[in-house]
Amino acid sequence: MKRVGFITLLVAAFIGFTAFSTSADKLVSNKTHIKFFSTTPAEDIEANNYASVSTITPSTGAVVFSVPMQGFEFEKAQMQKHFNNDKFLDTKKFPKAKLTAKIVNLDEVDFSTDGTYKAQVAGELSIKGVSKEIKEMGTVTVKGDEVSVMSKFNVTLADFGVSFKKGKPSTNVAKTVEVTVHAVYSAE
Repeated sequence: MKRVGFITLLVAAFIGFTAFSTSADKLVSNKTHIKFFSTTPAEDIEANNYASVSTITPSTGAVVFSVPMQGFEFEKAQMQKHFNNDKFLDTKKFPKAKLTAKIVNLDEVDFSTDGTYKAQVAGELSIKGVSKEIKEMGTVTVKGDEVSVMSKFNVTLADFGVSFKKGKPSTNVAKTVEVTVHAVYSAE
């Protein structure tokens, strides 16, 4: 009887360990902040999105970001209306932007050791139904059980089918916007 109890305990411990190590193979961020900034002589425009989610698979370097476009918040209601309308980003028809990429220099990033690492990410960015190859740099910081990612890069709006005609918003929105990403991950 004692042997059956010991075997049951051993099996339960193995299953628990296997379940833990499998779930730790993917890092998940529900604490993601994406900001874009546009500057023109007419005005500066900033929008923040805290509704995005992201995953990183440390063993393969796979990175995914899913960004609900209506999650961007603006200082002025009119800016938000312009951003979401069908003449700009048409967020009803194209509700999400997505990044599917890999960390190219994965051998230089150690997710198990505290430190700050430069990471190069290459993959596909999709906005408004248009996908483009991108290659950007970022910083991965590992501190205890927390992994954070920071990156700042530029996006040319016309590359994704966002173009302007004369008048507003063509004079108010830059042709290229700065995007800042900050995500904090934990084991799934």
